[in-house]
Amino acid sequence: MQTLRVNGYDMAYLEVGQENQGPPLVCVHGTLGDFRSWSAVLGPLSQRHRVISLSLRHFFPAHWDGVGDDYLMSQHVADSIAFVAQIAPAPVDLMGHSRGGHIAFRVAQQRPDLLRKLILAEPGGDLDASLAPSASPPAPPPLANRIAISAAKLASGDIEGALQNFFDGIDGDGAWARLPAAPKQQLRDNVFTLLGQVGEQRKPYAKADAHGIRTPTLLIGGAETTGALSRIWRVLAEHIPDARTAIIAGARHWMFDQAPAEYCRIVLAFLAA
Repeated sequence: MQTLRVNGYDMAYLEVGQENQGPPLVCVHGTLGDFRSWSAVLGPLSQRHRVISLSLRHFFPAHWDGVGDDYLMSQHVADSIAFVAQIAPAPVDLMGHSRGGHIAFRVAQQRPDLLRKLILAEPGGDLDASLAPSASPPAPPPLANRIAISAAKLASGDIEGALQNFFDGIDGDGAWARLPAAPKQQLRDNVFTLLGQVGEQRKPYAKADAHGIRTPTLLIGGAETTGALSRIWRVLAEHIPDARTAIIAGARHWMFDQAPAEYCRIVLAFLAA
């Protein structure tokens, strides 16, 4: 583990691969994740690229108690920009999953000069009125509602209930119970970040935002993902200029854990094109 000083904070990261192995690939984790989130794909990806997996502010190895006013989407975007700006050689490839996909999208929106290619694996968030399909059926409650419920359980001391509510809400009933011990522990290590996420002030995606992305972009989804996370990336792909898409059969939201070989094949092909 190494750290970079960004905006007054020591951001931890893991780095695998050699300096001369293609453009650097920076990876941004999602909710309750950290630099360990990408473990299943770090080896294969590092055969062709120097891969840098970061932990956002307040995530493991930090042990945050949920107190403070700097758990904001804008802060994490600013931190990610400051982090990427220190990685050489530039520009870098940037890959984000879920909430990390939202962060990567905003980095591309604000600092396209820092990026060569962009990979969004089921980016999280909401669509504003300019992007929400007018003829679609009523949407299920947004993930933000489930985050709020989990945060309330957490505040009352029900850590297990908070994690189960969050994880089952994404991967289906019983998913938390089936999850192996190691990934469960990773989520537990970051559980108090749910308290910050309730008030993170994340802006919804707008059509103008998507149209403004000029970095070559790949959006990846799991074929078995349901709810808003299965729709957002498809809508964004319709409006990001020349965006490419890929669907991983049999996989859900954590598709790089569930189908790592296929995930790496898709990512490496895009980066090499």
